[in-house]
Amino acid sequence: MEAAVEEARKGLAEGGIPIGSVLVCDGKIIGRGHNQRVQHGSVIHHAEMNCLENAGRQKASVYKRCTLYSTLSPCPMCSGAVLLYGIPKLIVGENKTFQGPEAYVRSQGVDVELRQHPECVKLMEDFIRDRPELWNEDIGV
Repeated sequence: MEAAVEEARKGLAEGGIPIGSVLVCDGKIIGRGHNQRVQHGSVIHHAEMNCLENAGRQKASVYKRCTLYSTLSPCPMCSGAVLLYGIPKLIVGENKTFQGPEAYVRSQGVDVELRQHPECVKLMEDFIRDRPELWNEDIGV
């Protein structure tokens, strides 16, 4: 989770939204990313999508051994990528400030672990307070 938090801090320092993600296979980080919608002018570069993109093409057998860490509960788009690629475990830094479709992801057999990591919560609470217009854009409000 610390590597995902590091990615979230990087995104904030770049003027973006402080959400980070890492993809781990067999105990090794194979992909890292952070929300880059602002930096890239992108509609899809949420942290998890950016992380998967940075991991590059992987065989299905690799994804099935992975854990995806995200500092924030993944949205429907990012949760869909977890399901599409058969990633069996998702570790969520926090869902206090935003909760994606965790129950649905669980119902599809994914082991979802919630941490309520204090720094993940603080990063998002501070960001939402300071940049509500950008946060609302990110979640489609």
